[in-house]
Amino acid sequence: MDQLPAPSAEALAQSRACELLLREQIQSAGGWLSFADFMQTALYAPGVGYYAGGARKFGRDGDFTTAPELSSLFGVCVANAVAPALAATDGVLLELGPGSGKLAVDVLTALDARDALPEKYWLLEVSADLGERQRDAIAALPAHLSSRCEWIDALPALFDGAVIANEVLDVVPVQLIVFGEAGAVYERGVALDGDDFVWRDMPVTTRLLDAQAARFTSIVNDDFGGHAPVGYLTEIAPAAEALVAAVAQSLRRGVMLWVDYGFRRAEYYHPSRSTGTLMCHYRHHAHPDPFVYPGLTDITAHVDFTSIAEAAVGAGCTVESYSTQAQFLLASGLLEAVQLSDPNDAAQHLRVTNEVNRLMSPAEMGELFKVIAFGKGGVTFGTLQRARQLPL
Repeated sequence: MDQLPAPSAEALAQSRACELLLREQIQSAGGWLSFADFMQTALYAPGVGYYAGGARKFGRDGDFTTAPELSSLFGVCVANAVAPALAATDGVLLELGPGSGKLAVDVLTALDARDALPEKYWLLEVSADLGERQRDAIAALPAHLSSRCEWIDALPALFDGAVIANEVLDVVPVQLIVFGEAGAVYERGVALDGDDFVWRDMPVTTRLLDAQAARFTSIVNDDFGGHAPVGYLTEIAPAAEALVAAVAQSLRRGVMLWVDYGFRRAEYYHPSRSTGTLMCHYRHHAHPDPFVYPGLTDITAHVDFTSIAEAAVGAGCTVESYSTQAQFLLASGLLEAVQLSDPNDAAQHLRVTNEVNRLMSPAEMGELFKVIAFGKGGVTFGTLQRARQLPL
């Protein structure tokens, strides 16, 4: 795409290596690779995948900005939300996909101010490069905070406490589903035309995908008056559901907080959303083509929160709250946190005002981003019930 900034020579070499690996995988798979496998490699392949390379991902110098990178107020609100559960369980706080480590720093600092620190703060990160960035961020904290942090490489068997995951589910690999003639359902994957990646549709075959596609087909048939239009494209995310279920099974008593952009199922599989939600991010440019600069481009899909709720409830959790990010922040003390800033400091006031606007505005993160909260073992969030609840 001509409008995208050109990568450096080093970055381009990484992308070329990722392309070569993907071509080899397609050829080894018989000429066709599911998009979930393509996305897995493009994002997570050691040394060449987007989250496994050394480029900065977050903030102004990266590819996109997350809420924790935008404002420490986000971390304060997350801390306010999970503090009662930590006190009730005397447990640990587990963060999935900690990114740059900024959320961990802000949450620990805010919990310290409340005298509500967890016994341990576990960070589960699949990227070695990001793990190093997190260690650098945590090392700058006072010793009584940094000493509580431990990096783990797998879910614990059982634990009590709280789980937080900000923008994790949107980068779990998805499978693409497309409708053909007479209601036929196909999986869209990736093939080669010479050295170029091209889309190719194949009949749905695997048992898990069959079950997912059947569920999706029934939804579409109900909403579309009996049949989906030919060419209707969308995503299903069995891997994201499996992740949520696995975390919920590991959590014996406590709460989980998942923050991401997406919709409930009735909105996700809407007739008007006929091209799906797949989106790529490269140096603050959003574009729809995952074949451009693989290894340098983040690939995401919106979250079907109804499926996420079903996965957690199936693992013994209860849905405590499902709201917009704006409603979550209000219910978690955002306005009270803002009032702690110095009203006589004009520069600080302007900065905080801009941060709040981006976190809360419907035109920014406030409405598109949702927060779904779960409790287990009798532990609840409580205060999140004040948030205006959305239907699931």
